[in-house]
Amino acid sequence: IATSPTGGEVKGDWVLFHPVYSADELKAVEVLHRDGKNFSDKFAIGLAKLLRWGFDLVSGYKHKTVPAGSTMTLEELRKGGYVMNEHEWLNRILFLESIAGVPGMVAATVRHLTSLRLMRRDSGWIHTLLEEAENERMHLMTFMTLRNPGIFFRALILGAQGVFYNIFFFSYLFSPSTCHRFVGYLEEEAVRTYSSCINELEAGRLPLWFDKPAPEIAKDYWRLAPNATMLDVIYAVRSDESTHRFVNHSLANLQKDDVNPFALREPDMHVKGKLIEFDRAAAAKYVNDSHQMVDKQQAVHQ
Repeated sequence: IATSPTGGEVKGDWVLFHPVYSADELKAVEVLHRDGKNFSDKFAIGLAKLLRWGFDLVSGYKHKTVPAGSTMTLEELRKGGYVMNEHEWLNRILFLESIAGVPGMVAATVRHLTSLRLMRRDSGWIHTLLEEAENERMHLMTFMTLRNPGIFFRALILGAQGVFYNIFFFSYLFSPSTCHRFVGYLEEEAVRTYSSCINELEAGRLPLWFDKPAPEIAKDYWRLAPNATMLDVIYAVRSDESTHRFVNHSLANLQKDDVNPFALREPDMHVKGKLIEFDRAAAAKYVNDSHQMVDKQQAVHQ
């Protein structure tokens, strides 16, 4: 890592592991929903819907279905509450991403402290959870280049983050699986939100973003092309959210002492974008396959 001796901007590959997607992978994401199978799942669904309602209320999110055959202008669609403008989308995204980085950090903190306290290894969960937390934070940093929120918005985020962090922390102590299921359902909503944003962009209803160049931080983080636009950024963010959806639903199916199937590698987006989860047996098989791949690579280099 190259740094400036005068405290300038850090340069180089300074972030944790995160996927970089091919063009095919970006288009492979589907809007999926996992049905609740027990009380814990249904409780998590209810909480996710409640939080989604709160997000919608605070951020002013609205998205009614445009009537078939409508000839309304963009201005009429916005006045009618059918579509949002770029400023309203940013409100939604900034609030969402400021909270979305909390669960991964909380879960990593709890498991880190547990590992220290019990003096044993963590089975590979901590790194994946930290990667998720940083990934969500990088989403926020990317969209912050488009708008610097005012004091009221920042105060709102401060309060929401403080409340959510503490509630999630104590909840994770009692039921990690329910917490991961809850995050999985939240990520389902995130995929749905970004899919709607992509549809709006491609339909020409967000003209200020249509040809807007991608922020430099986004080009660096996702290894986007030099001529990448905001549409490319939204596709990459949606793929990240699909990863979190898949990972958290999968972790919710495991026992807390099971090996994290994503510690060594992750499936590509043709799996994570189209499959909602690994069950416990599939996760164990994926771990075994990963170990065999590592053993073969080590044998080749010996």
